[in-house]
Amino acid sequence: MEVIDRRIYLIRGQKVMLDRDLAALYRVETFNLNKAVKRNLNRFPEDFMFQLSREEAQSLRFQIGMSKPGGGRGGRRYPPYAFTEHGVAMLSSVLNSERAVAMNILIIRAFVKLREILATHQDLARKIEELELRQEVQASHIANIYKIVKSLKSRPREPRRHPIGFLTNADIQK
Repeated sequence: MEVIDRRIYLIRGQKVMLDRDLAALYRVETFNLNKAVKRNLNRFPEDFMFQLSREEAQSLRFQIGMSKPGGGRGGRRYPPYAFTEHGVAMLSSVLNSERAVAMNILIIRAFVKLREILATHQDLARKIEELELRQEVQASHIANIYKIVKSLKSRPREPRRHPIGFLTNADIQK
């Protein structure tokens, strides 16, 4: 499961797996996997599978160590294909082997687990945002209290008033 998790990438805002990684998991050549897909292109609309642009492939090559395109024996001539969760599910029907079905079950579970983790992270991010907003409100309240206390401290004291009532001669002489 961990091996599969490490092979799920975020490309174009979608969680995908590359054709070479899927081929390795299914124990088939990347060429044969792509050939099977091309024979059944009607099963793979754009939301199931797309081909990376040369720039995306170049960026991925640096990030994950893909072979150079056309770089000698075994190198890729074309950018890889990326399969979404639905595309991976469709691959089991195209490849038609017990290994493909078993691996698809594991891969789909990995996608589901990843979706659950992301949902948890989104909930945590929302809660942190709410706490930050509360903290800002509390900070502004504290600043207002500080201003009020400061203004009270800086006011001049009113002169002492004489008590109401009768004054005795002793009180007048003071």
